[in-house]
Amino acid sequence: MPLSDTVEMLQAILGAIDEGIHVVDANGITIFYNHVAAKLDGLTSEEVLGKPLLEVFPSLDRQSSTLLRVIDSGESIYNQTQTYKNWKGMRVETINTTLPVRVGKRLVGAVEVAKDIGKLKELSERLVDLQAKISKPKRTKRTVDETTFHFEDILTMSEKMKRLKERARKAARTTSPVLIYGQTGTGKELFVQSIHHASVRSSQPFIAQNCAALPAALLESLLFGTTKGSFTGADDRPGLFELADGGTLFLDELNSMPLDLQAKLLRVLQDGQIRRIGGSQSTKVDVRVIAAVNEAPQSLVERGIMRTDLYYRINVVSFELPPLRERREDVDMLIDHFLQKFNRIFDMNVRGISSEVANLFTAYDWPGNVRELEHVIEAAMNMVESDIILLDHLPAHLLERSQSEKKEAPISAQLLSKEGCTLPEVLREVEEKVIKDAMQQTDGNVLRAAKLLGIPRQTLQYKLSQRMIPPC
Repeated sequence: MPLSDTVEMLQAILGAIDEGIHVVDANGITIFYNHVAAKLDGLTSEEVLGKPLLEVFPSLDRQSSTLLRVIDSGESIYNQTQTYKNWKGMRVETINTTLPVRVGKRLVGAVEVAKDIGKLKELSERLVDLQAKISKPKRTKRTVDETTFHFEDILTMSEKMKRLKERARKAARTTSPVLIYGQTGTGKELFVQSIHHASVRSSQPFIAQNCAALPAALLESLLFGTTKGSFTGADDRPGLFELADGGTLFLDELNSMPLDLQAKLLRVLQDGQIRRIGGSQSTKVDVRVIAAVNEAPQSLVERGIMRTDLYYRINVVSFELPPLRERREDVDMLIDHFLQKFNRIFDMNVRGISSEVANLFTAYDWPGNVRELEHVIEAAMNMVESDIILLDHLPAHLLERSQSEKKEAPISAQLLSKEGCTLPEVLREVEEKVIKDAMQQTDGNVLRAAKLLGIPRQTLQYKLSQRMIPPC
């Protein structure tokens, strides 16, 4: 392929990438600038190409420009927050990864991949400002805030859930860290808010932050705050730890937090002090940290997603919330609760569900747990024309399951109908399926799977180590 065609192909590939790409030569002259980068900066390619970087972006210098720093040092910069003004005076905020470009051993330029975080940063700062306004006055238990749930709101007939509620009430008396594990939709934040409301901190701030909702650089500044001048455009801002002082900080989806940030969280848990980004002084904070994960914590540690030392520090008090399929006795109670809730919201008078819907709800595994049940009831009440929810009112995925279950024969009938399958082979394959299901339900945790199956751990380990026979 001719060199000119190769260059055109490379430019087409870089131009199609949905992130800003800016390339400069060793003298800081822009030699490539894709349309996404132009959109981020509010410029056109013609206004940037062939010009010195500092001429186009006069608010930068050789220290604040990540591209020029990489050219000067020859070292890569990863996930660097940068705020600057272009020559039109527009404020631009990005997270950049900047890499040196070498031909052999000679440094010939630098390439930068930029993600726009302007809107996200603005929203996060508004959140911090709002939290600051809310947390300034000393509030009483009667004050309305974002914590809306109490233990009385956890509806259950399950003995396991009742025991968890009682343990959580006891944990509310102390200030120890808490780790809650549960699948999506099992009610983790409901438990967290209930613990906060039942504690002596109930009149103090309750702040929740989903760790998966923000890029790592923004999450760090949101949690710990920033010092003016720590990076270009940075202001003095308190973080969520400072705003939650005296109260509770809930970190949801902790398993999404990068490992280096987990190390900083560990230090806060150990010494109760935070240091703003770019600051030199530490601040003492009195915050109870409650974290939640949606995967088995031990599995997260084994896979290197959660630091071992953080796990042991934050797992002082732990709760494992069961999925709805393991507390089916609660389904009827929850249906009644959600019917009443949406009757009130929609000004309707739906009395119940048909027997066909009840049978389907009983057989359904509810992978989305209580949240899915709530959304199914809400969706059905948007379709209902009488005072009873019928099958036709349910979302399509539930109706499809209902139809497939009618057509599906029992597994024993399926296997015995195949030529050459004997009873021992059928039993072997059924056992294999049950073991696989148990391992999936417990996210691969052998001990928990053995408990679910009601067999010793060693027995399950042996069965897993044996080569399963091919399906009949």
